[in-house]
Amino acid sequence: MSKLAPKIKLNNGQEMPVLGLGTWKSYESEAYQSTRDAIDAGYRHIDTAFVYENEQEVGKAIREKIAEGAVKREEIFITTKLGGIHHDPAVVERAFRLSLSNLGLEYVDLYLMHLPIGQKFHNDNNVHGTLELTDVDYLDTWREMEKLVDLGLVRSIGLSNFNAKQTERVLQSCRIKPVVNQVECHPAFQQKKLREHAKQHGLIICAYCPLARPQPARHWPPFLYDEQAQKMSKKYGRSTAQICLRYLIQIGVVPLPKSSNKSRIAENFNVFDFELAPEDMTAMERYHTGVRTVPFSGMSGHKYYPFHDEF
Repeated sequence: MSKLAPKIKLNNGQEMPVLGLGTWKSYESEAYQSTRDAIDAGYRHIDTAFVYENEQEVGKAIREKIAEGAVKREEIFITTKLGGIHHDPAVVERAFRLSLSNLGLEYVDLYLMHLPIGQKFHNDNNVHGTLELTDVDYLDTWREMEKLVDLGLVRSIGLSNFNAKQTERVLQSCRIKPVVNQVECHPAFQQKKLREHAKQHGLIICAYCPLARPQPARHWPPFLYDEQAQKMSKKYGRSTAQICLRYLIQIGVVPLPKSSNKSRIAENFNVFDFELAPEDMTAMERYHTGVRTVPFSGMSGHKYYPFHDEF
């Protein structure tokens, strides 16, 4: 087994491994197997969400690995997220307990509000919701999430897809401070200003789509395929994906690469025994385009749509 990932301290004293397994678009048996493979490879940080519809499979894999003696519960850092359909304060606790029951665990390490935008609730099976957006204030939702910490069901709470202004609004009125903001972040979309803002306020940025959802047939994104990327790959004797993940770790971001391929899961984790030189960090910065791969454009008319602001 690889050595474990270093940990980063959150603003509430809890610790989180600096790299995790993302499970978005990992369906059922795939999510189950990739979680098992990830734990075997040394991952101790697993990221899921109610809307991914794989909490049960992720939880089953984790419980089995604990039962096998491969890992202890306290060694694993589990994140899940409150879906948009559950923003109404009246259903937040029930929604969380549903996720907890799906996972089959006694507590969750980190619970995130998946988006600042709520959706109309019809029933729990309507996981993704329709795009019937509501005006529930995310501050009211946040107050209910704080109560989950009081109940001892959640160790830490945080945000996802929030811009700087929305983050500040939470910070100004919260009783329990968010520890992270999970957003799209990779060399082509570096979130420099949002990262600086998060640092000022003691929040960690976690990166979903840290490899920008590669399309090998198109040789996209360039930071995985172009000549400069190949040169760096040769220089360090590492894959371009490993170089990208190493770059993110060195700028203080916690990447959550998703894969269901056993060897790639292991490869993505094997990034702790080398370091990019300053000139290569600078070269990576040149890949920034400012274009998102996940713009949530169907929600762009909503008053809480986060991406109209620059950061």
